[in-house]
Amino acid sequence: MAISRAYMDSLSRGIFKKFVVMLCTLLTSVFLLHSLVDRCTTMPTPVKASTQVVGFLATELHDLRSLRRKRLLQKWTTKSDLSHDSAKRISRFQDADAEHVLVGAQVEDPESYRHISLDLISSKIISPRFIERIEDSVKLSPLGEGTKKLPQALIIGVKKGGTRALLEFLRVHPDIRAVGAEPHFFDRNYDNGLEWYRELMPKTLEGQITMEKTPSYFVTREAPARISAMSRDTKLIVVVRDPVTRAISDYTQTLSKKPDIPTFESLTFKNRTTGLIDTSWSAIQIGIYAKHLDNWLQYFPMGQILFVSGERLISDPAGELGRVQDFLGLKRIITDKHFYFNQTKGFPCLKKAEGSSKPHCLGKTKGRTHPNIDPEVVQRLRDFYRPFNMKFYQMTGRIFGWDD
Repeated sequence: MAISRAYMDSLSRGIFKKFVVMLCTLLTSVFLLHSLVDRCTTMPTPVKASTQVVGFLATELHDLRSLRRKRLLQKWTTKSDLSHDSAKRISRFQDADAEHVLVGAQVEDPESYRHISLDLISSKIISPRFIERIEDSVKLSPLGEGTKKLPQALIIGVKKGGTRALLEFLRVHPDIRAVGAEPHFFDRNYDNGLEWYRELMPKTLEGQITMEKTPSYFVTREAPARISAMSRDTKLIVVVRDPVTRAISDYTQTLSKKPDIPTFESLTFKNRTTGLIDTSWSAIQIGIYAKHLDNWLQYFPMGQILFVSGERLISDPAGELGRVQDFLGLKRIITDKHFYFNQTKGFPCLKKAEGSSKPHCLGKTKGRTHPNIDPEVVQRLRDFYRPFNMKFYQMTGRIFGWDD
């Protein structure tokens, strides 16, 4: 009887244990099924980068994101050359929720992100290309989308003044997006309409500036009115150069394409004997800057026009780029650290161009050797341009030193 009772007790305990195990298994299955159904019913809704995961994985995923985020940001916040303001902004992310995650290609909070990226680039912690990859790859957040906008700033001139160099230098800045080719909208393609023009522009994010450069705008009579009609707030940049040197450079470019054209000397004068300058020749006409500026000032105040020295763009590129960045209301990211002087070409080159880790100089068409011009012709041109230069200095409030 004692054996039977002990056997029954053992059997009861075994059954109870099996019942508990079965009950736990059943409850776990129900919980998992409920969670699976809950997640499946939410799948048709597009998941945004800022969407928080709910359910039993939420805590684990948040912990994982926090760990990855802190590891990524630790090396940034410990940099001694990072500004105090940006260090504070970055530290905000370490305790942020899922809406302020900065992990790999996921970047949110555009305002803080823009300030952080600028400081990280200027401190050489990351490259502009890194930011570009983030902006191009993030498809789930607003940062990866961007919109095509009409340009807020234009490089309007002058031909052979250094406009290509300026544009290439400016494209290093993460807050500038620019069209590579010259659209020629306000002189040749205006009839295509503003929507056609807008489609030529790159996509930009909030806080970025859209730009394009077409040097012929400065000497196109209709251009100021047309640009003003698009937006009176458009900022205009003009790269100017010694008009005599500019004319010779202009001629050199044409000569490379048409070797059989007349000499520079013969094209300069209507009559070589009388010494009358032919102002109808575009190479001469472009350099009468004061005349063209008069036309622009009918539509834009001087405060919206910045004149960049083509000579200083060669001798002190960082200085001129600093003025341009200030004019555009941008942080001074482009500094002398971005340039080196190429002795062969005779002008500065970028240590790292946009989208590349390699040094970059302008193409073979830039920096051509000028032909020898009769010194008397050169002096006659200097005498011709002098009064126009003086007026231009007075109008702009800047002495460019072309008559020294």
